[in-house]
Amino acid sequence: MTATLRLTEQLISRPSVTPLDEGCQALIAERLTALGFTCETIESGPPEFRVTNLWARLGQGKNPTLVFAGHTDVVPTGPQEQWSSPPFSPSHREGKLFGRGASDMKTSLAAMVVACEEFLALSAKPSIDIAFLLTSDEEGPALDGTVIVCRELQKRQERMDWCIVGEPTSVERTGDMIKNGRRGTMSGKLTVKGVQGHIAYPHLARNPIHMAAPALAELANTEWDQGNAYFPPTSWQISNIHGGTGASNVIPGSVVIDFNFRFCTESTPEDLQQRTVSILQGHGLERVVDYDLYWTVGGLPFLTPPGDLVDAVRMAIEAEAGITTQLSTSGGTSDGRFISQVCPQVIELGPPNATIHKIDEHVALADIEPLKNIYRRTLENLAAGTDGRR
Repeated sequence: MTATLRLTEQLISRPSVTPLDEGCQALIAERLTALGFTCETIESGPPEFRVTNLWARLGQGKNPTLVFAGHTDVVPTGPQEQWSSPPFSPSHREGKLFGRGASDMKTSLAAMVVACEEFLALSAKPSIDIAFLLTSDEEGPALDGTVIVCRELQKRQERMDWCIVGEPTSVERTGDMIKNGRRGTMSGKLTVKGVQGHIAYPHLARNPIHMAAPALAELANTEWDQGNAYFPPTSWQISNIHGGTGASNVIPGSVVIDFNFRFCTESTPEDLQQRTVSILQGHGLERVVDYDLYWTVGGLPFLTPPGDLVDAVRMAIEAEAGITTQLSTSGGTSDGRFISQVCPQVIELGPPNATIHKIDEHVALADIEPLKNIYRRTLENLAAGTDGRR
């Protein structure tokens, strides 16, 4: 059993369902402390939802700094009787490691730690600093995790030049895809107010669903932007519509529409909000029908074009796996949206993601060591590049 596999299994064995950490970060901190890292635990959130965060740094911030980032929490298991083996008891079948968090993302965390151990064994005084930013609040509301740590690090003016988030980004084999950006996310809750009444006497009522429908149709067919070389066009989608009393003969007094923008770097939250309001008002929803609209910006888009970090990772993947990686900004959000506010270059790289959040989540054993080696080679490439500029 390799050191990476052993640590991965130790982490999977801890039932760290969000926001619990169950000692995962302490286990990692113990390994990092032995390497000379200074480790700090930052707790946040109410007692009933206490979040554990770890900030660990090797170096004084005078050198360019690579941050390994990730989360120790996992999603709930679902019905455990549907698992082929207990979700928090790592097991091997058909060349795969099964367990909750095997892919998302305890394999990545173990690979990061062992990669640092191997790198530092050969580079006692590296020309780059290394840091770890870990949280137990990525799979939950993400209010007391990475975002809190980033604010604190910004106050301290901690140096962060590059960041690798260990999210599972690969498709068929480790390294075939990395995320060099993510779309932003913004949700809206629209409440259109009408007049409740008997459905047989519509002239005595005002149906808010009918009043909202033309505006919703225009919103659904609006081209918000055309995207760019890295991002698809911004999309607007309704996630839920709720109205009515449950009776078939009552015109509802109001309707609530939940919707979401997934937006690229060609649009801003302010512009999307303004255009949405203009469409609503264009259909008389302010003059004729009263409405409320509340916004929640879940994260801004970020993009890391080819440069120091992307190039170092590309070379590491090609050297280790013999493949040319694909750059992508697809998928949902990650904590990269917070880190990108304080770190100029952020990418995501991890194992294949086909089974994340599923029953019988697993990772192929053949994907584990290559991931560790890619992380180590990335450290070597960044250090070599820094040496070359001296």
